[in-house]
Amino acid sequence: MNTPSVATAGARACIESVLRGHSPARFVYAPNYWQWFTHHRNHGLLPEELRDCDSQLELIRRLGLDVFSRNLYCDPTRCWFGGLAAAVWTDVDVEVARRTEGRDIINEITYRTPRGVLTERLRFVFSESTLVQEKFLLDDFETQLDAFDALVRGRRWKFRRERFEGWQREVGDDGLVNAGELYSPLKLLHLAAGADNAVYLLEDHPERCREWMAWHEEVQLDLVRQMLAAGVPAMMAMDNLDAAFHSPRYIERCSAGFYERASRLCREAGSVFFIHACGRQRAILPLMASLGVGGLEGVAFPPLGDVELDEAMRLAGDCMILTGGISAMETEKFRTRDEVFRYTENLLRRLTPWRHRFMLSASCNTSIRTPWPVLQWFRDAWLEFQ
Repeated sequence: MNTPSVATAGARACIESVLRGHSPARFVYAPNYWQWFTHHRNHGLLPEELRDCDSQLELIRRLGLDVFSRNLYCDPTRCWFGGLAAAVWTDVDVEVARRTEGRDIINEITYRTPRGVLTERLRFVFSESTLVQEKFLLDDFETQLDAFDALVRGRRWKFRRERFEGWQREVGDDGLVNAGELYSPLKLLHLAAGADNAVYLLEDHPERCREWMAWHEEVQLDLVRQMLAAGVPAMMAMDNLDAAFHSPRYIERCSAGFYERASRLCREAGSVFFIHACGRQRAILPLMASLGVGGLEGVAFPPLGDVELDEAMRLAGDCMILTGGISAMETEKFRTRDEVFRYTENLLRRLTPWRHRFMLSASCNTSIRTPWPVLQWFRDAWLEFQ
């Protein structure tokens, strides 16, 4: 996969400058293309000049951009995030059944615990190149809570240092691997029952939820320490932080301790703790700053979010890094080079005072409906308006 970069001279140095809070030689531009690339490759839609391109990393290099994606190493047909940490189980047997339905891929995972059996099912929808949850672990609170208790207490994580180091060698001077391996205590409940039903869990079974979240927090912090021991420069909680599902009240009740402790551990070790954040951020930003969170990834702005990026930088205090700036609204609607250049120039000029705390990126992901020339135009505009 090693291919010379086109225009990423100084990419790693620029990213490291932002992580340290120093102004880089230029704006960092580190987009996330995994869904766009997967969709276009699998559907035979890659343009001629990309037909021999075999990975998201290769695509980023072809465009000459910076590498800071947290899913370079993730298999999008199996999971939304992860791949550098492996679950280690005690008294829980895990069976993964994988099958196809048409061109969709079905992943059904069964957990056999001493107190019952739980199953979840995820579908990779080929037509949209996305993963959806068809069945949650918890869909019958009357019968499944004891089994879930055994599952939570029976799981720890081991960081796969050799895999991380292999990917960082592969990236080389083109950037850094951002380890998107973590998730908060509140996200534990979201992943188990869905964001809506997690509210019922918290209100109807508060004591059990407190115990699960406390256990999860400790084993996730153990994973943080493992990553820091391996020299990981940036790590991320994949929480989809959004006030609609992570309100300030619920963050303070469920996840604030985890965010604060993880941030402090990272800060003391010279690393940066990020949270994936998409959706409404206005009410959350001051709270994240007060907890010492190092950065938010993919901050959405109107109409997808509720705060403009320059205002978000002010709300984030003096230290927090924000990434984002390009959403599906722009990549799907812009059809001319002039539109892209006007948008990019306006955005970068407004964010120039915060170049030391901002990375131009996708707000969550790059739409599969983005035309290839639009990606090239954003690259060209970034190069012009440094």
